[in-house]
Amino acid sequence: MRVLLVEDTAGLAEAVRDQITDDGHAVDWVQTLAFADTSVQTTAYDLILLDLMLPDGHGLGFLKKLRTAGNTTPVIILTARDQVSDRIEGLNAGADDYLVKPFDLSELSARVAAVARRYRGNPSPRIHVGNLEVDLGDHRISRDGQPIELTAREWALFEGFIQRPGMLLSRSQLEDRLYAFGAEIESNTIEVYVSRLRKKLGRNAIITVRGMGYRLDTHEQ
Repeated sequence: MRVLLVEDTAGLAEAVRDQITDDGHAVDWVQTLAFADTSVQTTAYDLILLDLMLPDGHGLGFLKKLRTAGNTTPVIILTARDQVSDRIEGLNAGADDYLVKPFDLSELSARVAAVARRYRGNPSPRIHVGNLEVDLGDHRISRDGQPIELTAREWALFEGFIQRPGMLLSRSQLEDRLYAFGAEIESNTIEVYVSRLRKKLGRNAIITVRGMGYRLDTHEQ
């Protein structure tokens, strides 16, 4: 997924960014609401992690503005405000989840995955794609009971395909899943990862549509 992290505390933001990146997602980190507003206007995000107390305002105002504009990107609030009334206010403003600081990074990963599944219409963490059994929660894949090991980047790319089974994804759409703003991208990066996935999932698992992109073959390999 492409994740926007809005957090002004550098130590915490770096820890969260590293955790979510290790989970296979691309993370853009901003420290103000002004930068957050610019980011959502220029980039399509799959998830926003939002602090509330920021140097240039309150995160709830930003969240309400998103929802009023019709932006349905899932939002998880990350805040030290732990009163029940604060949680209710956040959820009523349009948040999808609310995590109180300090929190365990593994719990954050689990909540990110759970929110993403709900928005994809797959509340169950286990799905089948062709003859592959996919555990979305644990990032595991198996065929006929045999596990298939993917790296974090390989999983991020594969997850992009299973979110849109059979649909054509362009190179730029796939790059957005792997890299945050400012990251250097080699010209053949997507081809390399697609090749690796084919070796592990089956040589016909991902179909190339020349000059347009790639799509996942949902038939058995």
